[in-house]
Amino acid sequence: MSKSSSRLPRVVIPCCRWWLKESQFFHLVGEKYIQAVRGGVGAQPLLLPALGEDNELEAILELADGILFTGSPSNIEPHHYGAEPVANDFNDSARDATTLPLLRAAIAAGVPILGICRGFQEMNVALGGTLYQKVHEQPNMLDHREQGEDKAQQYGFAHTIRFESDSILGAWYGAAEAEVNSLHGQGVRELAPSLVAEARAPDGLIEAFRVRDAKNFAMAVQWHPEWQYQDNRLSQTLFSAFARACQQRQQSRHS
Repeated sequence: MSKSSSRLPRVVIPCCRWWLKESQFFHLVGEKYIQAVRGGVGAQPLLLPALGEDNELEAILELADGILFTGSPSNIEPHHYGAEPVANDFNDSARDATTLPLLRAAIAAGVPILGICRGFQEMNVALGGTLYQKVHEQPNMLDHREQGEDKAQQYGFAHTIRFESDSILGAWYGAAEAEVNSLHGQGVRELAPSLVAEARAPDGLIEAFRVRDAKNFAMAVQWHPEWQYQDNRLSQTLFSAFARACQQRQQSRHS
């Protein structure tokens, strides 16, 4: 067996770029995502700095067997989907400049991609969709923000989702409904034309979608499957499907 065929698949994880102490910018990714890629997907995580246009997309896509677009406390800058700025919003323009073109390029190239929370919203915006900037202020919508002070409360089950009748994830999971956590203030308003809803919250908010006619695995979820993924069957179902796609890409590129 060749060295390339025996290695783990490589999953690229784009970083956030935050101004932290000592008056410096840091490029960072939450460790829970790294652990989920390593343990849940069985892949080698590779962190991609948020360099925007300075990143070489072709080189990244050539390197990647998959790409995970993570959650983050930051929100996408509203001008990307035709909305006005929100007072005291926390944005990350460097991440936007990195992830939005990378998403479009990865889908076109058939690289497996999985979006989580902000990554879910990024995929919708990158493909032409829009967002609610404050879901909890919309009529008849739930408050989807995290509740409580400790992680167990914040990441505990918050509501059910119901899979659409043609949901691929629902078919893999083998049930019509599932319980998920909820830690987001924004959400999908208008779904991008090339996306298909996979699951919805009780208030109708889209919680999962896939790319229609994608060349490879291209799915995103609004909840956080990376949290204690080893104890959650839905998380395991999602990561296993992503893992298979990454392994198949790796094998096809080195066969």
